[in-house]
Amino acid sequence: MTLLAGHLRSTSPFDILDDPAEWSGFSKPLTSQPGQWESSLQVDGMVCAACAINVEQALQTLPGVHSAEVSAGLRHARVVWSATQTMPSTLFKAIARAGYTPLPANDRVARSQRQRESRLALWRWLVAALCMMQVMMYAYPAYVAAPGDLQADQAQMLRWAAWMLTLPVIAFSCVPFFKAAWRDARRARIGMDTPVALALVITFVASTLGTFDPEGAFGAEVYFDSLTMFVFFLLSSRWLEMRLRDQTAGSLEALMNRLPDSVLRRIEGDASNAPAATAPGGDGFERVSARRLRVGDVIRVLPGEAFVADGTILAGETHVNESLLTGETDPLRKRLGQPVVAGSYNLSGVVTVQVTHIGASTRFAQIVDLIRVASTTKPHLAALADRVAAPFLWLVLLAAGAAVAFWWGEDPQRALMAGVAVLIVTCPCALSLATPAAMMAASGALARRGVLVRNPQALEALAQVDTVVFDKTGTLTQEGLTVGQIRTRAGSHPHQALAMASALAQQSLHPAARAVATCAAQSNLGAWQFMATQVGEVPGQGVTGRVTDLHAGRAVQLRLGSAHYCQAGAAVLTAFEASPDAMRYAHVSDEQGWLAAFELVERLRPDALQTVTALRALCGQVCALSGDSARSVARLARQLEMTSAQGDCSPDDKLAQVQKLRDSGHRVLMVGDGLNDGPALAAADVSIAMGKAVPLAQSAADFVIQGDALDGIAQAVVLARKTVRIVRQNLLWAALYNFACIPLAMAGWLPAWVAGLGMATSSLLVVGNAMRLARVAPTRKVGPVSHPGQVALAPSPNY
Repeated sequence: MTLLAGHLRSTSPFDILDDPAEWSGFSKPLTSQPGQWESSLQVDGMVCAACAINVEQALQTLPGVHSAEVSAGLRHARVVWSATQTMPSTLFKAIARAGYTPLPANDRVARSQRQRESRLALWRWLVAALCMMQVMMYAYPAYVAAPGDLQADQAQMLRWAAWMLTLPVIAFSCVPFFKAAWRDARRARIGMDTPVALALVITFVASTLGTFDPEGAFGAEVYFDSLTMFVFFLLSSRWLEMRLRDQTAGSLEALMNRLPDSVLRRIEGDASNAPAATAPGGDGFERVSARRLRVGDVIRVLPGEAFVADGTILAGETHVNESLLTGETDPLRKRLGQPVVAGSYNLSGVVTVQVTHIGASTRFAQIVDLIRVASTTKPHLAALADRVAAPFLWLVLLAAGAAVAFWWGEDPQRALMAGVAVLIVTCPCALSLATPAAMMAASGALARRGVLVRNPQALEALAQVDTVVFDKTGTLTQEGLTVGQIRTRAGSHPHQALAMASALAQQSLHPAARAVATCAAQSNLGAWQFMATQVGEVPGQGVTGRVTDLHAGRAVQLRLGSAHYCQAGAAVLTAFEASPDAMRYAHVSDEQGWLAAFELVERLRPDALQTVTALRALCGQVCALSGDSARSVARLARQLEMTSAQGDCSPDDKLAQVQKLRDSGHRVLMVGDGLNDGPALAAADVSIAMGKAVPLAQSAADFVIQGDALDGIAQAVVLARKTVRIVRQNLLWAALYNFACIPLAMAGWLPAWVAGLGMATSSLLVVGNAMRLARVAPTRKVGPVSHPGQVALAPSPNY
């Protein structure tokens, strides 16, 4: 029995998390580092940057922990650990020993705990507000009464009333300060709440002594009004800080909880899909937990519901809101065969979807992971402020002690109040908030513009960029080709040539053939109707077949492909291929020889010219590095008025060019999307990957643009520069405020309530200044931009 009791006492509630089956709820394996896991933890009880430092130190000292980054604003920790050296319960126990409450991130208990804490904080503030008003009412006669108007027993009665009303403030409203200070004291460290708790205790004890012994050393005056007012100001400040930070950083929790808990899944009739305590969905569908979905399942999504997984529409038609992924606020129409993504909302119709990606493999999960990593990564300036804040707290205690020692011989009461004022006014809350508040606000503003911040440190580098380097294909241009002008031989009509070529093009998957087929489908070809038979394709050359006019019944042997394959003559080659601005062409020939040429145009992104122009004005140089042909890259550079361009670049060439620019003193921003852009993205001072980039390119980038809009790049540069300015303003204000108020407090010229108001106002000014970054509009829509060589289908002079 004794052994069993000992065993039960040694069992921790965190031990259940050591079961690998539980890890997926709050952790993911790192594919780049086998055996290592990245866990997301919720840490309750943190109130300031010093708390985050304490949690980081508690985690980083554990064997097997490779890195730990903690955000006090989000109350979130990201820990990378080795499964061969430690277990999740060890992480949780270390945080608990440090005096905080750890929970798996996204856990329902964590969410309810935060809601309870928020309500309790509001109650503490309300109690402080009510008691402060009453205490001020009892203190007012002492301030306005003339000598002899207030009798000694009346003054004493008012003091006793004020003392009684101060007790709830000390016993209830001030509990968070005392708990945090006691937690730090037990571990021989100092936190932001240590000076605050000391100031509260000293003020209350001195005023209590003055109330109980009016003739004693502290009986000349009591400070219950100053104490309650200070607590009210401080709680107001922290409540507003919490609300302002939740406005930006709290969107992460809403984002992670965006997906529904259950979904209607088609009943297949086998044991694996048998319903287990689920409500039937009707028509062969059952409602099951979203965690039970597997790739290949068929689900039904009703209007107003979010898509729980990536998939393809099998039946139905609807409009969806994908603003989370692309920044595009207009609903997008989705039809049979088109993809839908997890996290987007079904707005109008009932659709049946086949699941293609679930869980961590969905685009939604990747976005959440990007935001989570960004929210816990500390910029250099924030880390510097945290390092400065810790020793500054010791200086605060020394300054307060010096003030007390200086004034004690003259007036002990004035000495204590001078020390209290120093403790209050110099609390470095504003200094610690200066950088993270601005970085969180900027990250939130960029996210609303469709730009996700993977590395907040990159905001500092982005503000100093003077050279922007673009990849071409997939970055400045869209996927696929389009048909520009159509040139035909004499006597042939462009629409007839297009209709004939389209009959062959529909039988091929080559990009040029798809462009011709798409152009025909989008054009009004009138009575021109053709059908292809006996079709054959020569890889890399073209496609051939017998094309029959469905109206006239005549058939001709046709070829669609390169000029060589279509046996184009020298005159055709000279006309279409010789000039330096020559485009790519798909040619068509029949029994009589060359028939037509279709100009194949790379589709520039609609806002490419606007973005390049804006970046050239902001940064100076805008360049292009591409693996495409030098002629194609040069033509694009002329269209977009770029500073320079280089084609035929291998990944090593791109890397070498970026390093060359950096060696020459330039601060380089690289924008790309392909696998071959990964080395250059990693080598640049700061990098941006397009939302459809391959995972390696995204992992090497500091920012990820959702959707196809490029205008977020220029907006990010502008916002980064504004962010750095606001961070510097915040740090300057925090430093000037502290250095200006310390002499006043030590001289005894700063009452405690004024010191509290100054400290609260300082913190709110810093957060409010940072929140100016959050007041930005969502990504604006950019209309089509006409570019040279990108023209609509139109007949041209015959050749």
